[in-house]
Amino acid sequence: MAVASKNIPAPDLVPVRRALLSVFDKAGLVELAQALAARGVELVSTGGSARAIAEAGLAVRDVSELTGFPEIMDGRVKTLHPSVHGALLGIRDDAEHQDAMRAHGIEPIDLVVVNLYPFEDVRWSDAGYAATVENIDIGGPAMIRASAKNHAYVATVTDPDDYAPLLNALEMNLGSLSLDFRKKLAAKAFARTAAYDAAISGWFAETLEIEHPTWRAFGGRLETVMRYGENPHQQAGFYVTGEKRPGVASARQLQGKQLSYNNINDTDAAFELVGEFDPARGPAVAIIKHANPCGVAEGATLKDAYLKALACDPVSAFGGIVALNSLLDAEAAEEIVKTFTEVIIAPQVSDEAVAIVAAKKNLRLLVAGGLPDPRTAGAMVKSVAGGLLVQGRDSAVVDDLDLRVVTKRAPSDTELADLKFAFRVAKHVKSNAIVYAKDRATVGIGAGQMSRVDSSRIAARKAEDAAQAAGLPESLAKGSVVASDAFFPFADGLLAAVEAGATAVIQPGGSVNDKDVIEAADAHGIAMVFTGVRHFRH
Repeated sequence: MAVASKNIPAPDLVPVRRALLSVFDKAGLVELAQALAARGVELVSTGGSARAIAEAGLAVRDVSELTGFPEIMDGRVKTLHPSVHGALLGIRDDAEHQDAMRAHGIEPIDLVVVNLYPFEDVRWSDAGYAATVENIDIGGPAMIRASAKNHAYVATVTDPDDYAPLLNALEMNLGSLSLDFRKKLAAKAFARTAAYDAAISGWFAETLEIEHPTWRAFGGRLETVMRYGENPHQQAGFYVTGEKRPGVASARQLQGKQLSYNNINDTDAAFELVGEFDPARGPAVAIIKHANPCGVAEGATLKDAYLKALACDPVSAFGGIVALNSLLDAEAAEEIVKTFTEVIIAPQVSDEAVAIVAAKKNLRLLVAGGLPDPRTAGAMVKSVAGGLLVQGRDSAVVDDLDLRVVTKRAPSDTELADLKFAFRVAKHVKSNAIVYAKDRATVGIGAGQMSRVDSSRIAARKAEDAAQAAGLPESLAKGSVVASDAFFPFADGLLAAVEAGATAVIQPGGSVNDKDVIEAADAHGIAMVFTGVRHFRH
């Protein structure tokens, strides 16, 4: 049953006479306190915030003067007191509330400036369980929620970025704040505590290995408002969670236009794919278009890998995303800028490469500082009407799988290396996925088809188109190997690959028709390996 309202109308302008400042992030605190004091606002504060304000030569009352109770338990208890929360929650135009405040000597607080212990940062560090728990803020969220609930009379500021708008609003309204302004601050305040609690509950679920908690929350901070979403008529924003996984969210952009919604989505897909290739194995490059790879290759150098990847589908690579698994050098940069490219992302970039890319002023260049680990667990979220689908990241890596030869002929060492390469790529191709590869480079990719046979045919056609573009007499798929992200339900998909020129196949297996598919492979002298792991990607 809902709590009844007294329907007391909120005033528009409320003068700010007293402010409570209690922040962990003290950036701009002293300047804010000076501006408030200059307006005659009484300052109340706690702990380190009070010391910083006092050291700036400003008059400040410690919160213990309000409560008549000292800070105890290493600061765990200092603002959890009726003298604080009554000052925040009291309805100023309610006679009963006014009587209670007078009876208990509670003086109203008109402005609360609070930011929280850095739990989001600590949870991604190696601080340990006890230290992480200690960074769960209690008093801060309680004050934020109390003052935001009573936004009819109290303004709540949770972000240093709002200090300037706050002071501007006070200037415009001669020391008062409007109801509209207080409402917007309250909305942001509740969003802040929601994201904070989402981080805490998420950390507990991960730490305790609770796969499906009864209640699930996700939160993030707005990084940027996009010009539009997937299409110009859609609005979009980019939110970051603080997860310390190298990628587009944490990368430094050295140059180029603002990343679009599609740029971010495609760059993430590209860098996650190239993260499958350990730099210790050698240079690797992935070229992505519409979240699907149009070319992936390993090479003796980054330039070599890029040219091999580009050869797979030079037409689709136009306007694509290029991801590299090692430092972008000048030699590779010179080749990449010859083709119109939207984004380049690499773990590191040489100064010479930066200078080369700078000639293309609109080309975005991102430095991620490392590679994403394909084996690391994590939650993947997709929205549906009325709900969220949450699953673990696909952290299966082909090198860790128990590969099983199921045909009479086993793959050669060269074929096996290419099979593993192709299966790494297939993991990042939209289903149904078919990938032809030769010499550790893709030569044909079929993505996102309703039929696996169609994917096989598209990949084969891509291999033919690439051969024609290179002036070669036969399809690049001749003598290649092929990877399928899921089993072949019938032999027709396999036969399409055989017709294209594949000599070996890697697939999960598990179809009721596996026997027929194996027999078809044996009849054509094809080597086939089962992985036992499927890589659907929708």
